[in-house]
Amino acid sequence: MKAMILAAGKGTRVRPITYTIPKPLIPIFQKPVMEFLLELLRKHGFDQIMVNVSHLAHEIEGYFRDGQRFGVNIGYSFEGRIEDGKLVGEALGSAGGLRKIQDFNTFFDDTFIVLCGDALIDLDLTAAVKQHRKNGAIATVVTKQVAKQDVPSYGVVVTDDKGRIKSFQEKPSVEEALSTDINTGIYIFEPEIFDFIPPNQKYDIGGELFPKLVQSDAPFYAVSMDFEWVDIGKVPDYWHAIRGVLKKEIKNVSIPGTEVVPGIYLGLNTAVNLDKVDITGPVYIGSMTKIEDGAKIIGPTMIGPNCWICSSATVDNSVIFEYSRLGEGVRLEDKLVFGRYCVDKTGAAIDLQAAALDWLITDARQSPSTQESAEHKAIKDLLKEK
Repeated sequence: MKAMILAAGKGTRVRPITYTIPKPLIPIFQKPVMEFLLELLRKHGFDQIMVNVSHLAHEIEGYFRDGQRFGVNIGYSFEGRIEDGKLVGEALGSAGGLRKIQDFNTFFDDTFIVLCGDALIDLDLTAAVKQHRKNGAIATVVTKQVAKQDVPSYGVVVTDDKGRIKSFQEKPSVEEALSTDINTGIYIFEPEIFDFIPPNQKYDIGGELFPKLVQSDAPFYAVSMDFEWVDIGKVPDYWHAIRGVLKKEIKNVSIPGTEVVPGIYLGLNTAVNLDKVDITGPVYIGSMTKIEDGAKIIGPTMIGPNCWICSSATVDNSVIFEYSRLGEGVRLEDKLVFGRYCVDKTGAAIDLQAAALDWLITDARQSPSTQESAEHKAIKDLLKEK
């Protein structure tokens, strides 16, 4: 069976992570989110998968290649052009990307599934396809019910009593919402859907294709299902996903490493003396990471591999990516550290170099003498100013 993973977006709402990592490769405890999707598709018999790529396309293709090691077959459709000898991404929109693949060689010849490449889901795809076919639908949106107070954060799907889609509301207020069923970005299509997608142009599934289906009175349905769905389209969503795994609220993702004491998980060869470091779980510390005596770690917190947390530093409810070094006395609370950036849980980012704070959080691969001299110089400069 065939499927499509949408992976061409720039991921602007997950910056600064997506400056160097495309959304489908954003790690959930060192495992790319798209890898979870491949496992789900394979489980339900979808083993022929097309992926449209654009932004940082080589990263996605280099990691997943032809899909053999994941038990599936993967093909890629690049969206962009060459300019001055360099590849420039130029996404065609979700529906435009589908149409480009179909026009190339009629790939989608039976019922197929489309998934966004930036969500953790645990959905019975087999049951969803069965209901889609039972409805005689040309297109189906898999929806999920949320609490009414959460409706303003999502796109709402409005149906009749038989599940046929009548309209959409984009992030309505609680008072204006006509439904509590939200669009999860999981779609089931028949090949006839391409009659509604114009060729050779940028075209969006949600904003253009779906309104056209409603206007044409096409057999267009929603299937409401109860399943685990965690979107990581924005930094706060990613934060929620990491915390959810650590607190064991997300059932389909296990915490890696070894649980050395309840709530404390360590990767391979992690240097930490639990008798001399104040740790309150749940906490994950990646392999080859050093936590100096006197540091304090408060969960839920994830510290990636090859990090270095110095004595008297505090990490509280934070996410730290690989190769990060926190200097002595640094306190991180509700922060995400990614390279030269420090991001709060709302998504607001500080460029540590631009703010002259890069002596507080540095690359763990620098030599200790270089790091210490930078810290001492910064402290002297501060004292001079006073």
